This record gives sequence, structure tokens and C-alpha cells, in this order.
Amino acid sequence: MDILHNTRPAAVTGLDRVPFPSVDADAPMALLRRCPAAGQTPLMPAKPIAAQAEVAEVWIKDERGRMGLGSFKALGAAYAIAHDAEQGRAKGATYVTASAGNHGMSVAAGAAAFGAKAVVYIAETVPEAFAARLSDQGAEVVRAGDNYEASMVAAAQAATDNGWWLLSDSSWEGYMDYPYRVMEGYLALMAEAIEQMEQVPSHIFLQAGVGGLAGSCAALARQAWGDAPRIIVVEPAFAAALHSSISAGKPTEAGGPVSNMGRLDCKMPSLIALKGLARDADDFVLLSEAEAEAGAGAMMVAGWPSTESGAAGVAALLATSADQHQELHLTKDARVLCILSEGPEG
Repeated sequence: MDILHNTRPAAVTGLDRVPFPSVDADAPMALLRRCPAAGQTPLMPAKPIAAQAEVAEVWIKDERGRMGLGSFKALGAAYAIAHDAEQGRAKGATYVTASAGNHGMSVAAGAAAFGAKAVVYIAETVPEAFAARLSDQGAEVVRAGDNYEASMVAAAQAATDNGWWLLSDSSWEGYMDYPYRVMEGYLALMAEAIEQMEQVPSHIFLQAGVGGLAGSCAALARQAWGDAPRIIVVEPAFAAALHSSISAGKPTEAGGPVSNMGRLDCKMPSLIALKGLARDADDFVLLSEAEAEAGAGAMMVAGWPSTESGAAGVAALLATSADQHQELHLTKDARVLCILSEGPEG
């Protein structure tokens, strides 16, 4: 496992016009309180994982049951569509997106709830089982391109050609409003965790694809707990978008083959997330395919089945060597917060 230490705030150029992530957790929480399906997800002690990692405590924020969609992503796009609905512009609209995972499910569920239509572009590498889940949620599914980035280009073109709303969870130059709102929705899970934690964690491990979850959670954690937690961002070694950008000092496209951490297999960072994490994160680590598989296996044995993507934060904690424990100040007294971001496949 490779570790890049960040001297906060990292000097990343080209982000002057990019906003920092929202920390207005009250906005999504207010909408969630009016949603019958939106119960609080549990924060659970993971004693077997703590013992294996040789730390005092590990706490798991379990997002597998979120709103019946099985992932934290339920908080994002559905919240953005609900926000549109409050302004009277969701009903009858068509929302189009690209998805490497559960973002598409949230778009589909949000569209169905507010009388809109969802069109979800997925890459050729996305499993057919996931395409079927999207269809079951009422989305029109279109396959385009060999990877997430290619399917996003196709979705953006479809939005232009058809006058649809492009609802991405990633941000880029000239496209900020919807991803900013999606990331604001993610704040709900960290707001819950802050309320549920009896003590401030010493470490927070946050998995990242384009970085929306990590950027939102890190921003709110800093607001609540200041510099007390060490925040570690975890990416696949095959998709080091944030790691590469922090290292280069500018937004950078990462190379690499397809990762088994499919939900995190994103080669370009969200600019909003990158700006926030350059300020808020302490470390950026790269997880190998074998380390991710081992982490998911450990979670399965401990009774929390997930995917390599969903358990990536835990996997990084377990993959740290003795020397890396010292680098990250993971002492025997450490209290670690991880997010189990999705349920198992199928």
C-alpha cells in the first residue's frame, strides 16, 4: 500500500473558481426527516477488525441499508432531485447520468419519486446484474464506452442533444451546481456519525472514486472535530485520481487498468472534492487489488458482507504495515471510523 502524506493545504493549481464542499448538513437532514424511507443508519463497533488492526476501537458507519437502495449514494442524487422538486422543476424532467455504481440507482429512485425520468449511461464493463437493478428502478439504461469516463462523455452529449438535465456526482470546469448539491446530500451520513460517536475518532478512513463521499465527510469532520482526526483517503492503485492530482499539484487523469473496486474505478477527480481534500485530508493511500479483496473478506468473516469498493476503507486500515502504522500514528489507543459504503453485489 502506497501512502502520500499531504501538507495541508496542498498547493493544487487551477481550482480558483471551484467551490469548497458544502458543510450545510441541516439542508439534507431537513429533507430526510420528511422522507418515510430515510431512517438513520447504524454506527457499529467492529471488535474483530480492531483486534486484527491492533488498534483500540474500530467503528463502522453501515450504509448498506440506506433508504432501501443499499448504498450511501441514495443520499446524493435523490437529494439533488428533491431540491429541484422544491423549486418546481423536477416533474416531467429527464435526468441523465453516467454511473459506475450506485449513483445511478439514486438518480433512478429520485426521478421516480418526483415524477421525472432517469436515463443512466453505463460502461461496457459494468455487470449486467447492475444494469438490471437500474431497470428495476425505472431507469432507461444505455451502454456506452469502455470505462466510466467514456460513458460520462456519452451522457453529457445526450443531455446537450435532448435538453435533459445532466446529473453527475463529479464536477469539472463549467459544471459545478449538481455535483455540489449531490455532495451536500452525502453530509447526512457524516452528520449522523458525528452525533453517534461518543468520542472523537483519532483516524477516519474514507474511500474515494471521484471523491464526493470523501470530500463531503472530510469537510464536515473538520468543522465538527477540527484537526483531531487524521483523515486518510483511500483509492484503488489502478485509479489514483486524487493521489496523482495532489502529487502533481494540479487536476490529473490517472492511468491504469480496470479495477475490481468498480465503484471507485474513476480516473479523473471531481474538482470540488479535490479542492476540499487538498485542504482537509492528511494522507492519500493506494490500495492494491489483493489488499481490497482481503479487506472485503475480513468484513465478510466479521459479519458485514460488502464489496471491495464498499469495504475499501477497512481494507486500507488492515493493509497497513508496522512501519505504516507508525507513519499514520495508528497506535494501540487509536479509535478509527470507517464507512461501509455499500452492500454486497446481487
